[in-house]
Amino acid sequence: MTSSRPRRFDLIAFDWDGTLFDSTAIIVRSIQEAVRDVGGQVPTTEAAAWVIGMALPQALAHAAPDVPHERHAELGNRYRYHYLQHQDDVSLFAGVLPLLQMLKGRGHLLAVATGKSRRGLDHVLGAVQLRGMFDGSRTADETAGKPHPLMLHELMAEFDVAPGRTLMIGDTTHDLEMARAAGCPSVGVGYGAHSTEGFAALAPLHVAGSVAELHQWLEGNA
Repeated sequence: MTSSRPRRFDLIAFDWDGTLFDSTAIIVRSIQEAVRDVGGQVPTTEAAAWVIGMALPQALAHAAPDVPHERHAELGNRYRYHYLQHQDDVSLFAGVLPLLQMLKGRGHLLAVATGKSRRGLDHVLGAVQLRGMFDGSRTADETAGKPHPLMLHELMAEFDVAPGRTLMIGDTTHDLEMARAAGCPSVGVGYGAHSTEGFAALAPLHVAGSVAELHQWLEGNA
């Protein structure tokens, strides 16, 4: 699919969990079970969802403030154990593949900027349907975690794209804060981990309530 409309953005960076991948519920449960395993006070669903998108050590420390530092490694191991039990039970949100194919067909560079580990991201990107779809990616264990802007700075440098020509799309305030710190426009999605109530203060160009609405906005505005 091609379009005669000029591109507004050359590089479009997506968050992964809760934006492209329907994994919020499993991440929340894995956090809660991990905290329970090490004897901490189990966070509420809202508290566990709030940390999604952050680098795992920081996310778990925030979700379980009563767990002592010396048990953080164990906490992380228990999270990974619970998540791995279900990682193959989740998939892309319906409509994500056509959205990505539309953007590729229009010549946008596509990237992932995620709080996942490199190993975790590579596992899901290894799916046949996603091979060659993304031009670049950054994960929280190989650079600074969100909301620090380094992920976007590195992607923009890799592809020589200016901040004003780069769009960040995510489901959390961490994503939108990262975009603002990097000087990039952003779009929020309202079907992921965070309530959209906190989005307005971060001035996204749009907040999409569904993948279909995101597709429509990008087709008309990206």
